[in-house]
Amino acid sequence: MDFGLFIAAQHPSGSMADHVDRHLEQVRAARESGFSAVYANHHYFSNPYQQLHPMPFLARIAAESGDMRLGVGILLTALLNPVDVCEQVTTLDAITHGRFIFGVGLGYRDVEFEAFGIDRTKRVKIFEEGLELIRRLWTEPVVSHSGERTILREVSWPTRPIQQPHPPIWIAANNDPAVRRAARLGDAWMINPHTRFDVLARQMEVYREALDAAGKPFPAVVPIIKDVYLGATREEAVRDARPFLEEKYRTYVKWGQDEALPMDDSIDVPFEELQDDRFILGTPDDLIEAIERYEAELGVNHVAFRLQWPGADHATPQEKVLNAIRLIGERVVPHFARRSPTGGVRSIGR
Repeated sequence: MDFGLFIAAQHPSGSMADHVDRHLEQVRAARESGFSAVYANHHYFSNPYQQLHPMPFLARIAAESGDMRLGVGILLTALLNPVDVCEQVTTLDAITHGRFIFGVGLGYRDVEFEAFGIDRTKRVKIFEEGLELIRRLWTEPVVSHSGERTILREVSWPTRPIQQPHPPIWIAANNDPAVRRAARLGDAWMINPHTRFDVLARQMEVYREALDAAGKPFPAVVPIIKDVYLGATREEAVRDARPFLEEKYRTYVKWGQDEALPMDDSIDVPFEELQDDRFILGTPDDLIEAIERYEAELGVNHVAFRLQWPGADHATPQEKVLNAIRLIGERVVPHFARRSPTGGVRSIGR
């Protein structure tokens, strides 16, 4: 079991340059606290929030990351030209000396598809075609391709990734068809933070069945993103986190995230119902107990903590985020390290 820091980099106000500096401070704290990875996410038109593009942001984070892995969680590749994505990921894999995780997802927001001239009805085809082309460029000596967005005539990709045959491809998935697609096309399913535990348990069976159908083994890494807030008591954590999570998930509903979830789940519900079996709010002991449940019942062995969210007028305070990172380093990381045969954390990858 090991842990990552998930940076959403969304803020309702203030200088993004100052926010960058605060996020870099979080990365340094995570590095010193024994985290094994750091992630940045991707959206366009993130109104009412400002947001950084993850690829240049991760290039800057690399300088602060030590030996942590860096991942994009996730890149909306259906919006982007696969040749450009291939070059960006190859570059980041070189910058990180082979520590980059290529997280991808389909996306669900009309404003993003329309902005890039993507016919929403073709988004799955474009996503799969682009991912296949990126893999081919990394692994085949000569590539010809004629698709929805890209034409290549006997080209070769001269700059190979450090990781061979390519950086691990983690595919985010919300609904059941997307989970099956993650099994078929990815090296891991990047499990989302929005879905209730019981729904994830059902979907893990969907994932295993799809792996079997594809003739693929269960992956060595099973990552999940979790919204986490730590306090002296569970009641304090719920009280302090509620304004930020409530605001953020109202925004998700406006963006259409609820429609992307499986039919047996919804985030368009009152907070008391929303928080049930979805967030981890409480003490470090509560966090340990929750992680052990995800490990035992879902097979999760890598948890990316999302510790900061944009509120109505300001994000979760920096001191709260740093305190949570340090508490995880002091209480949670050692707990799981003591269970490891080597006394430490694994090196994550495929």
